[in-house]
Amino acid sequence: MTDLPAHLPSDYHRRLPYGERVSAEPLLGQPFFPFEGDLEVVPLAEPLLPEPPRAGEPGGKPCPTCTMPDQLVIWRDEHWQLKAFEPGGLPFVAVLEPIEHYRLDNLPPELTATLGGVIQRVAGAVRRIDGVGRTHFSRWGDGSEHFHLWFLARPLGMMQLRGAMIAAWDDMLPKIPAAEFTANTRRVAAALAEDGGEAIG
Repeated sequence: MTDLPAHLPSDYHRRLPYGERVSAEPLLGQPFFPFEGDLEVVPLAEPLLPEPPRAGEPGGKPCPTCTMPDQLVIWRDEHWQLKAFEPGGLPFVAVLEPIEHYRLDNLPPELTATLGGVIQRVAGAVRRIDGVGRTHFSRWGDGSEHFHLWFLARPLGMMQLRGAMIAAWDDMLPKIPAAEFTANTRRVAAALAEDGGEAIG
């Protein structure tokens, strides 16, 4: 490890092996890790400071949710909307987001109070798709400032797809047919609309 500038933001940052390849050994052979054999991790890059702005932040790209509010939306109520993207390797992948532009840290309390119920509804609606065992959901907040949660359908019995690597499996598995994707999105939207809001498209 080379000598690093003192301006790095914390002791954590200062002790990392920048420019080196860390070992994937701790992951190899683990039940949720989808790779085996010779695996080379890319060299660890030094922190990029200040961080580049996300979409929707000053200096960043415009917020795609706010500039194209109806694009990809399959269900909406007065506060929340669900978007489904193009077919991937999983039966269903979607993003839940507030209609108004909020970050996680400035969601109004009255909207935050509805989030748990909406998560429960979306997870249940995704389970209505034939052959889905579980609904995983996660937040990755690095692409857009507009608060959003990802929902991923884990196929029934496919135990390798449990855990955080399900998103990688979505990229690697064969894409589902377009007609099946459309049927799945309609089923989820209709299931959500049973308890309020409206199915879109």
